[in-house]
Amino acid sequence: MERKQEVSKAVVQRLPRYYRNICELKAEGVQRISSRALAERMGLTASQIRQDFNCFGGFGQQGYGYNVDKLQEELGAILGLSAGRTAVLIGAGNLGRALLNNFDFSASGFKLLCAFDANEELVGKKFGGHEVRSSSTLFEFVDRRKPDVAVLTIPRTHAPDLAHELVDHGIRGLWNFTGEDLHLEGLGVPVENVHLSDSLMTLCHLVGMEEA
Repeated sequence: MERKQEVSKAVVQRLPRYYRNICELKAEGVQRISSRALAERMGLTASQIRQDFNCFGGFGQQGYGYNVDKLQEELGAILGLSAGRTAVLIGAGNLGRALLNNFDFSASGFKLLCAFDANEELVGKKFGGHEVRSSSTLFEFVDRRKPDVAVLTIPRTHAPDLAHELVDHGIRGLWNFTGEDLHLEGLGVPVENVHLSDSLMTLCHLVGMEEA
């Protein structure tokens, strides 16, 4: 479905949450749901949901609500989950291995090709079924296989230089766990900077407000 207008980043950031909830509803056997019921489930308002979906043309029918199967299909298409995107992970330390062992990349629209690390003791090992290769072969691999995205779980001091090198070799997006905020929008490359501490500090603040 084509977008009616330029969609804000806030709306785009809510799409995965919509998709996750719709997948859960489908697994529960729900066939259709109203915007009000979906809003109650997600802690939003029905008008917010309708406004968000209208950015993409709208999916529901007045008096009927949303067909869960159809909505899952439409949201999946908007997110590009069946586009065959590929990724590599760089940095097979503790966090990198945790992602390799536990995170389902395919459920988020990506096939993880392999991981890379400078520690030769890790080279050749597999975590979660994903092989670790020597970082000395990274750019040759990227040039040959042309992955769409790189997942960065390396020390933050190395992140800026590596990010620019990866973009020079054709990487189109970065999922960045290094703790160093990367901004490559000027190069036309989106970056998702992930700071787990931000979420926890927000929770710390909210708990404090409850105590006040």
